[in-house]
Amino acid sequence: MANIAIQRIKREFKEVVKSEEVAKCNIRVEPKNDNFTELRGEIQGPPETPYEGGMYILDIKIPETYPFNPPKVQFVTKIWHPNISSVTGAICLDILKDQWAAAMTLRTVLLSLQALLAAAEPDDPQDAVVAKQYKENLEMFNTTARHWANVYAGATKREVECDSKIQQLKNMGFEEHKARVALSTYNWNVERAMEHILT
Repeated sequence: MANIAIQRIKREFKEVVKSEEVAKCNIRVEPKNDNFTELRGEIQGPPETPYEGGMYILDIKIPETYPFNPPKVQFVTKIWHPNISSVTGAICLDILKDQWAAAMTLRTVLLSLQALLAAAEPDDPQDAVVAKQYKENLEMFNTTARHWANVYAGATKREVECDSKIQQLKNMGFEEHKARVALSTYNWNVERAMEHILT
């Protein structure tokens, strides 16, 4: 990796670790290797969102061309959000693509991702199924997002009705994650979810 990228990322890493603003927002970052090319980020779900109380793990890869190209970031923790793939964790955020500028930092990225959890952009989705639910049935979207936050990110708010529908499908022999995805996709309609799994 180019020396400029290593020096820059080490400096930014210290900036994130020492930043009071970042600490207040419950954001953390740690290196996964000695040369800082791979980092593990953690962001807490923002208050008054379906993600509140959840802790989301991020995989951050720093390219050799950093800071002239953005880091590659994806969610390791599963999440139900229009701009984040519920399957792969890929993120649709302009600063991680064509709106990146060399003046931006790791701190900018982490704070922007946390802000994205509070302000989805359903018209520029990464996950079309989630975006459709967000636009057509916001209440159902919030229920589903809260359920995923509880199951995958450790948030404390439980959606008992969702849990019981998943249990219903598990009792029929369906695998839990498959049941959750199908139910989430079909607005928690057990019959439609079952049809989907069987096709």
